[in-house]
Amino acid sequence: MHVSSRGQRIEPFYVLEMAKAASALAASVAHTAQPMVFLNIGEPDFTAPPLVQAAAEKAIRDGVTQYTPALGLPALRERISGWYARRFGVQVAAERIVVTAGASAALHLACMALIDPGDEVLMPDPSYPCNRHFVSAAGGQAVLLPTTAQERFQLSAAKVESAWGPRTRGVLLASPSNPTGTSIHPDELRRIHAVVQARGGITLVDEIYLALSHEDPFSHTALEIDEQVISINSFSKYFNMTGWRLGWMVVPPSLVPVIERLAQNLFICPSTIAQHAALACFEPESMALYEARRAEFKARRDYFIPALRTLGFGVPVQPDGAFYAWADCSALCAKQGLQGSWEFAFDLMHRAHVAITPGRDFGTAQAAQFVRFSTASSMEQLTTAVQRLQALL
Repeated sequence: MHVSSRGQRIEPFYVLEMAKAASALAASVAHTAQPMVFLNIGEPDFTAPPLVQAAAEKAIRDGVTQYTPALGLPALRERISGWYARRFGVQVAAERIVVTAGASAALHLACMALIDPGDEVLMPDPSYPCNRHFVSAAGGQAVLLPTTAQERFQLSAAKVESAWGPRTRGVLLASPSNPTGTSIHPDELRRIHAVVQARGGITLVDEIYLALSHEDPFSHTALEIDEQVISINSFSKYFNMTGWRLGWMVVPPSLVPVIERLAQNLFICPSTIAQHAALACFEPESMALYEARRAEFKARRDYFIPALRTLGFGVPVQPDGAFYAWADCSALCAKQGLQGSWEFAFDLMHRAHVAITPGRDFGTAQAAQFVRFSTASSMEQLTTAVQRLQALL
């Protein structure tokens, strides 16, 4: 059977490939003294709050399961608009908000609406691998620009301006970022957007970890800049609804009908049950629980990053959001006689039963030097992992 060139050029999602290997090994060690500790997947160990679960159950009991509008439930779009006003002091009209089948669907729709074959989109290296594949699926090409610790592993306006070429269509950024947990300073983001706008380009910002920001001045949405910024968000991370597959995007008013046409044809609508459940995310009881959980994520970071440094990992930039540690393992690889982060990750998995993610997924510039730890697991799991790594390293 002939496979399309698109299907052939999309690389595996190595995070999930690693997860398959770890799961297979975990089954064989599940009843031993060292069951597998998973620090490889960026998935909160918390689940949807009680009110959210109850809202889903009620929707099913009441038979409220038919299609919704392609843009999402009007009531949910209003709730999201209200959340921006309360949390960030930003007025975002509900009419600009498009509810999607996860942030992945939002990125897919944005790329399909804005990218033509041959267009180039600038992205930082390292960055979330699926983002560049959304660009590729639309016929475009992601251009990865190597970043440094001094740049917080983010693009700068100067770097964007220098790399802009005749086929450049725009930038796709993430703040806070996966895999680094670092954000773009609001002033630098404004400068980047100014460079993009001056060239008639698009500024796409993946903000799915926005509400898991821990430090000022980084707790700002890109939507504060102007209506031409396109923001992607999700109910997966802060709202603890990963498997519910629900997200949203905020787009300029002129783009809404374009996105709607694409959504009608590609997705019909997001999950109706998930949308009705998500209405309960914004109840005071749920929001209080989310904020308590955010504090717990920060506490995990504050324990784990110093522990990694004590173990011999380099963590050149303190994460200010999300739940990741982007750690330099090159000194430890040399000490252990291992050829880079890929071998190092498998060595930890087999010898310490700790699953992490090698840098291979996130770019090429420093892929062999860095690994990503997820601190979305419980403090007990993190403590166990540190003890095992200490014994091994």
